[in-house]
Amino acid sequence: MDPEAARELLDYLRSCYPVILLLLFVVAFVANTMVIARNANQEDAENVGPGGRALPRRARSSPPKKTQSFSRTVKHCFNWLSVGVLLTFLADASIYIAHVVIARSEQWWRGQSVVIYIVGSFFDYAVILMTLLDTTPSPTPAQLVCWSVAIPIELVILGTSLSFYTSPHHEPIVGDPKGGRLRRSMTVWESMEVVSNSIRIFFLFALVFLYICNSINFKSHDGHAHRGVNGTSETTGLLDSAGAENGHTNGHTNGHTYGSTNGASRSEAKPQDPWVRPTTMPSTSWWEYLRGYSLFFPYLWPSKSRRLQIVVVACFTLVILQRVVNVLVPNQVGNITRALVGQQGSSTFHVPWVEIFLYVFYRWLQGGQGSLSSLRSSLWIPVSQYSYMELSTAAFEHVHGLSLDFHLGKKTGEVLSALSKGSSINTFLEQVTFQVVPMLFDLIIAIGYFLIYFDVYYALVVGISTFGYLYVTVRMAQWRAEIRRQMVNASRQEDAVKNDSMVSYETVKYFNAEQYEFNRYRDAVHEYQQAEYHVLFSLTLLNTCQNTVFMIGLLLTCFIAAYQVATGQQDVGRFVSLLTYMAQLQGPLNFFGTFYRSIQSALINAERMLELFREQPTVVDNECATPLGMCKGDIKFQNVEFAYDARKPALNQLSFHCEPGTTTALVGESGGGKSTVFRLLFRFYNAEKGSLRVDGHDVQDITIDSLRKHIGVVPQDTVLFNETLMYNLKYANQGVSDEAVYQACRAASIHDKIMAFPDGYNTKVGERGLRLSGGEKQRVAIARTILKNPRIILLDEATAALDTDTEEHIQRALSTLSHGRTMLVIAHRLSTITTADKILVLADGQVAESGTHEELLALKGRYASMWRKQIRAQKAAAEAQVLQDRAERIRNATNSDDSSSQSDEDRNGSARPAH
Repeated sequence: MDPEAARELLDYLRSCYPVILLLLFVVAFVANTMVIARNANQEDAENVGPGGRALPRRARSSPPKKTQSFSRTVKHCFNWLSVGVLLTFLADASIYIAHVVIARSEQWWRGQSVVIYIVGSFFDYAVILMTLLDTTPSPTPAQLVCWSVAIPIELVILGTSLSFYTSPHHEPIVGDPKGGRLRRSMTVWESMEVVSNSIRIFFLFALVFLYICNSINFKSHDGHAHRGVNGTSETTGLLDSAGAENGHTNGHTNGHTYGSTNGASRSEAKPQDPWVRPTTMPSTSWWEYLRGYSLFFPYLWPSKSRRLQIVVVACFTLVILQRVVNVLVPNQVGNITRALVGQQGSSTFHVPWVEIFLYVFYRWLQGGQGSLSSLRSSLWIPVSQYSYMELSTAAFEHVHGLSLDFHLGKKTGEVLSALSKGSSINTFLEQVTFQVVPMLFDLIIAIGYFLIYFDVYYALVVGISTFGYLYVTVRMAQWRAEIRRQMVNASRQEDAVKNDSMVSYETVKYFNAEQYEFNRYRDAVHEYQQAEYHVLFSLTLLNTCQNTVFMIGLLLTCFIAAYQVATGQQDVGRFVSLLTYMAQLQGPLNFFGTFYRSIQSALINAERMLELFREQPTVVDNECATPLGMCKGDIKFQNVEFAYDARKPALNQLSFHCEPGTTTALVGESGGGKSTVFRLLFRFYNAEKGSLRVDGHDVQDITIDSLRKHIGVVPQDTVLFNETLMYNLKYANQGVSDEAVYQACRAASIHDKIMAFPDGYNTKVGERGLRLSGGEKQRVAIARTILKNPRIILLDEATAALDTDTEEHIQRALSTLSHGRTMLVIAHRLSTITTADKILVLADGQVAESGTHEELLALKGRYASMWRKQIRAQKAAAEAQVLQDRAERIRNATNSDDSSSQSDEDRNGSARPAH
């Protein structure tokens, strides 16, 4: 090959090699991450969230696929071989530097392409080594692709170098394209360079060979591991296999993990924590992590408003204009400097008014407080409000759509805290869109600006220093993430303690536990402050490391610029532009740590809302479910089985039939399954086995909303909204008239009581209705049920908190209400259900006895025993009341006699003559 052509080919390959390698690695790394994320979730079915939008399943709901992993020794081999590749580039740099120092008199210099090759390649392989150390599992196909592509390029460079060095050639010198001294054979320096390149190729071959051999070995072992007895993997535990078999149930089974669509099998020993608070960063790739948060994006894009979509486009246009202004400002400073420097030694003096005016105008447009940024912020306000509205309401609707099992297992403070994190998602979106992404574009523009406007050396220094800055920031932020997560969890715990204590205000007062609550809250604040201290200290360390890395890059660029100005290669204006642009670049970089921390904080805070969205109801409408139009009230349980916990069944082969218009009472000891019957009928849960029918239709074939419209419930513990009585009464039927409310309250024997209140029906009932007595709340609940006018009525000990006189009125009202309606009554006071058409005695989730009151007494079984106990208890209570009344009368009579005697003495004393 012609020496001149060989040299040009060498320069071209060396200049392009680092760029090709870096781009290839970035593309391969991103592609590999996306493939892994897709493979990990390709078998996961998608759930549907509010508005019909798809929600991904929990990552922990399905076992992770087995991925290729290398042993610790093999990983060390990869790491040390990669270090060896880096050392070869350091050896090349040392050879060139030594040659420059020794051949200084000859002005020997290899050229710009060699600097790009050594510095750029060292940077590329350093990045590859970082990924080997930081990612798990590693190495990945991304590194393999880079090593494989690098080998032929290195071989071409080595072959071209040998061809060039072994033929007559001129040694390169500074400023002379023809070269200097003529060499007819390879020099010692060139021999050392060839040896270094050969060693590098050997290391690259070793890396590829080691990867391929271990991959073949992994596939061989993986194939054997999956071929066990009867096709069962040897790596699968027997309990897992049994659990898989036992966990197979029908499509309507109830989940045992609270609030999750993927219920535990009945073979589980213990139900999972209903809502685990995360304490560590998720062990997923960045793509999987962002993929989880991508479910928020449909709520953030203003798909319902064309005007807001135009506003979004306008905001992005302003962001692009900001990037242009960021380039014009330092360039204009250089123009002003050149104009002022040009006046020196000149007989005429001219002030660069236009250049100064343009500079001030650009500065007026630039920056976070500039006009462009202010205009963008103003335009973005309605977009941000739209996103907050969509996301917050969707989360609120989603929580209301979750099944009862989730609400029984959650903490109210935790859920309220999660629902308030909608602003965190907006903060994340706005920061990424208008701060982080523009900053990355600024870095890319800066590298291109220095490459075109200055020199390739500046682009190399700025590119490597900014990467080092970002890498240090990300790595230290990852280290700080665990600390910050502890602080966030401590803050949540503080909020939970505070909220729970406020909600349980009465309980705290009942047990004189104020000091205990104060200490508990003080401990929570102390734990938060301890975590906060570590966060703030690590932030100071992060800022120091960031500033150090940037200052090293600034020092190198200033050295290069000062050298070029001193040698006449650049003018002073370029040097001033450089300093201005670097100072301008430092701002976004310094804020990157803040941005990254804020984004990380937003993501951590949003995890709770993400968990809410990922929670799925266990009781949902079937695809074939149809609305229940008319309801007669025919109820039939056929061999129904259900369990809240697999270790203790609640219902066991329960069967009974309630004909339309009849009253059926459920009695029995606590835990017998009475409340569970109500919950299954109201579709709070699904029966695991058997069928529950209403008017001959399986309830799982009826839409939940249509079924509940025909059912009225009077709970034992009535919870009211902190609103007026009229608001709470009309809650059952918002369109009902006031007169209908009065009639319902008269039927429930509460109208006169309400009218006796100072504000009547406008009386505020307080938090959860605590300003009303238990009997008053139950009568309000009965009135609400009357207003709903259902065909099926469920009474859960509805008269337990009423006095005898009021109970008689309620019994007459309920008797009137029950005409033509099916009524199920849970009763502990047997005297209230003696007129029921059928009484069911439940024990251990089964019907132990059934019949009318007289029939059950005649059986002399469980019901008769319960009746005798209650009669004795009532008789004892009546006798005790009689004795108490008699003692009270005697006490009053004694006090009356004492008062009379005292009065006589006083009168006698006053009549006695004075001496």
